[in-house]
Amino acid sequence: MATKKMAIIATKGTLDMAYPPFILGSTAAALGYDVQIFFTFYGLQLLRKDLSSVMISPLANPAMPMPVPMPVMVQMLPGMESMATMMMKQKLKKHGVASLEELRNLCLEADVKFIACQMTVDLFEFEKSEFIDQVEYGGAATFMGFAGDTDICLFV
Repeated sequence: MATKKMAIIATKGTLDMAYPPFILGSTAAALGYDVQIFFTFYGLQLLRKDLSSVMISPLANPAMPMPVPMPVMVQMLPGMESMATMMMKQKLKKHGVASLEELRNLCLEADVKFIACQMTVDLFEFEKSEFIDQVEYGGAATFMGFAGDTDICLFV
């Protein structure tokens, strides 16, 4: 029986959208899947050496549970993004959820392949030195060669 394959496309670089590709990728790899994650546009933030700048925004995130109801005008105030990020990180820690760094490392230890979209790297003029060493670079065609033959393909 052939090894099952899973492809994930990560397009977002916010804290709330950083968890799904790493959780799904590490879980699938633990279950024996061959996994690749294609990081494009803002998803490239998740490949940076330092993940401390990954934030969450309460603005335009109406489903985000807040301790007290907050009007949109309050969510726009300076410092709200930092406060929301701090609150979310505290909640994750309180409930024993691994950090982004830990989840990313789990993926790497489980041989999840990380592909950075070369076009996006060029478009935003990123330097490869900004990213972790375990990244491969390729275009959509590189990723499609794998994704076209997968059992599961997700866009997050």
